This record gives sequence, C-alpha cells and structure tokens, in this order.
Amino acid sequence: MELIYESTRNSEEKVTASQAVLKGLADGGGLFVPTHIPSLDIDFDELAKMDYQDTAFFVMRKFLTDFTEEELRSCISEAYDGKFDTKEIAPVVKKGDVYFLELFHGATIAFKDMALSILPHLLITAARKNQVKNEIVILTATSGDTGKAALSGFADVEGTKIIVFYPKHGVSPIQERQMVTQKGKNTFVVGINGNFDQAQTGVKKMFSDLKLAETMEKGGYQFSSANSINIGRLVPQIVYYVYAYARLYANGDIAKGEKINFAVPTGNFGNILAAFYAKQMGLPIAKLVCASNENKVLYDFFATGVYDKNREFILTSSPSMDILISSNLERLIYRLTGNSAKRNEAFMNELASDGKYRITEEMKSGLSDFYGNFATESETAACIQRLFQTTGYVMDTHTAVAAEVYGKYKEDSKDMAKTVIVSTASPFKFTRSVMDAIDGEAYASMTDFELADELSKISGTPVPRAVEEIRTAEILHDTVCEPDEMETVVRQFLAV
Repeated sequence: MELIYESTRNSEEKVTASQAVLKGLADGGGLFVPTHIPSLDIDFDELAKMDYQDTAFFVMRKFLTDFTEEELRSCISEAYDGKFDTKEIAPVVKKGDVYFLELFHGATIAFKDMALSILPHLLITAARKNQVKNEIVILTATSGDTGKAALSGFADVEGTKIIVFYPKHGVSPIQERQMVTQKGKNTFVVGINGNFDQAQTGVKKMFSDLKLAETMEKGGYQFSSANSINIGRLVPQIVYYVYAYARLYANGDIAKGEKINFAVPTGNFGNILAAFYAKQMGLPIAKLVCASNENKVLYDFFATGVYDKNREFILTSSPSMDILISSNLERLIYRLTGNSAKRNEAFMNELASDGKYRITEEMKSGLSDFYGNFATESETAACIQRLFQTTGYVMDTHTAVAAEVYGKYKEDSKDMAKTVIVSTASPFKFTRSVMDAIDGEAYASMTDFELADELSKISGTPVPRAVEEIRTAEILHDTVCEPDEMETVVRQFLAV
C-alpha cells in the first residue's frame, strides 16, 4: 500500500514519498508527515540476522513506497559503504551499565552522516521519478554537524548545488574548519553574524518566498532541503533505532520483546522524533529521554506544556544543540492535535508572532512517552571525566549531555530498564571541550590538532580520517553576512 505524506499546516496538500523528499518543506512552511505510521510486522529473530543495509531496506521501504526495490537498494548500497570506518555502520558498545549507540563512524564523524549519506541518492532518484529538469539547490542551516555532512554528501553531485549557512561564532573550531575547507564546484558555505535559529529562520523564509521561487524557476533552479525537516533525513534515522534493538537482542543482552529506553541529546528534535516513530511502528521502547543542554527550551516544554523561545541564547560546549526553535517538534504537535492542520498552524503562528505557545492539558497527556531534563556545562564536563576515569571510554559533549540526563531520569524514576545512550558525535570533533573536561590544566596550551593527537593516545583510538584531512587543508569559503543578507548572497551565488 502506498504511503502518502501530508502537510502539517494544510491537510489538503498531499504528496508521494519521492515528492516529499524533493520538496523538503511543504507549501506555507508546513512539514511533511506520513498519513499513518507503518508497522514493523517482523519477528525479531529474523530482524536479528540482518546487517545494517538490510535493516535499512526493510524499514525505509515501508515509508518510501513509491521507490522501487532496485532504486532503494541502490541508494542504500551507495550510502552505507567504505566511507564508514566500521563494518557495523552503527556499533552498540556497553560501558558501565549502559549501552552507547555510536553514530559517528561516517565521513564527517557525526550522526548526521547516517541520513546525509543517503539523502543525495534519494533526492536524485526522486528528481528522475518526477521528471524534474531544474537544477536542485540544497539550502541548509546548520548548528554545526548537518552542514559538513550535507556538503560531503552533495559535493559535485550532478544536477545539484548546496548552500550552507552556519553561525560564525557558534560552532567548534573543528566543525568550522570541516565546512570552510569543503571542496566541490557546487558548494557554498556562509557564516552569519548570528545564531542557528536566525540561520534556520532565514532559510525557512526563502523556502516560503513565492517571488523568489519564481526567480529561481526562471534561472532553472528549485530549492530543496538537507535539514532534518526533510523526510528524506528523518526516515533513515528510524533505521538505527531498529538496528540497535536488533543488535542487543542478537547479542543476548535483552530478551525478545523486552522494552528498552533511549536517551537522545536533542536540539532540533529530529533524532528523538525518529525514535518516537520507531516506537509507533512497534519497536519495544519504554521511555524516550529527551536531553537538553542549558538551552533547555524542550525541557521547559515537557515540564510545563509551554514552548517559549523568548530567552537568552546560550553558547555551550555542545553547539549542535544550541537551538531555541526545535523545528521537528511541529511534527509531534501536529500528531498531538489529532492531525489537525488548522490547530497546528495556529500554534506555529503564535510561535512566529509571540515566540511561544501553550498546548492543552489533553495534548500534554500525549507526551507520556518522553522524559525531559537538561545538563549544565559543569555537569556535562563532570560526566565526561567520570566515564573516562571509570571505563577509559571518551564521549563527546553532546553524548555526555544525554548520559547525564539519563542519570537524572534513573534517579527520578528508579527505572532499571536497559538503556541506550545515543552517541551523536566523535569526541575528536570537540577536542577542546572534551580534553578540558578530562584535565583542563594539562592540555590548556595545546592547539586543537595537538589535542586530537593527545586524545588518540589516552583513548587508544586513531585520529579519524575526517580530522586528519583538515589539518593542512586550504580554506575555500570565507563569506560572512548578516542574517538579513542571506537571500542576497544566495542570489549572488546562483547569479539570479
């Protein structure tokens, strides 16, 4: 049965999976959601025998129903190959009494690789299926990781250009260097003198600008998105939750059907939404632990039912989570309204005009799958140090936020269910913060690349290829603009 997608702000706008991938954002600023969540309908004994690629095919074919088996298998084989440095693609490792799902073994050492390795192939396939003649312009805002992963995925892909905006002073030195050294004739990287929310708002504004769309059309272009608002990003993320559960069962760590928890470091809400969708499919998940850093807008939302972005924006050591407008939360709000586009749009209009909205008590009762909390900067650092001292395992700052918040959940709930911490980035991507947490005084005088070498020594793991490549790489992108100049630089790059 074909699965159709509808807009969260206009239930009349319905598209196929390939059309949803191609458009990225629905008309009027809505997000595409499936009209129903398909069922896993598989015995876990069978699932446990599958490798990552087979698991990806099994899950994704349920959501991307207008892709043929040949098309989908081709996209998967192109995506999950030698660019990952482990055969498992997404290993699950046990440290102490928890499991870590390592999603950082791809080309840019962050979890965004899991979806952005396949999105270019899905997008090009979708363009062919829908007889698109225009060149596709990937327009993306990044809080640090999406940008490089998208650039890496789309660099020199025929029929595409990619433009990435990032907060100039809001990413780690390694993250920035990864982006500004990106090769590819079709790539364009722009720092903005602002934060991620301003970059994301600017991108959304361009997507919904009908006059700009006309200009693009005349120039032979059309926009699409590589952000997690694109269901071509969201669907591949569901895969690794199913895979992680199957690995734990295959290894004898859990019984068949045993419920487990996932603790997810959360900013834009896409990663934890994918886990929620996996649960809706029938994956035995008990609680979804939503972990925030000091930008705790999601924690406050789960606690009060009020989403309020009117607050100080804090730059933290986990910059990919420095977000006050969690775009993917709209997909959950839409579901909580009973799939009412009208009610959802009213909430989103309140957010746009007043910077906040309050959900009803009935809607709030629908949040029972989630537990929200946050970790301070000092708690995050202490968590990194504590795990290293007890196990020798080094985690990055975002993973540490999730680990710390899981500790708070366990203390609050006394829940002893087995739990997977979703590890979203390599510690080598945030060497300064990680090494400061382990022993700040000892490493204070080292450069970021010297810190990477030292981290390699103490962790017993080689410096990732992604870091080695940028040590001496030439800076190719140096454009910086104000948030209100974003459209101007896009027009200049495209010459429209």
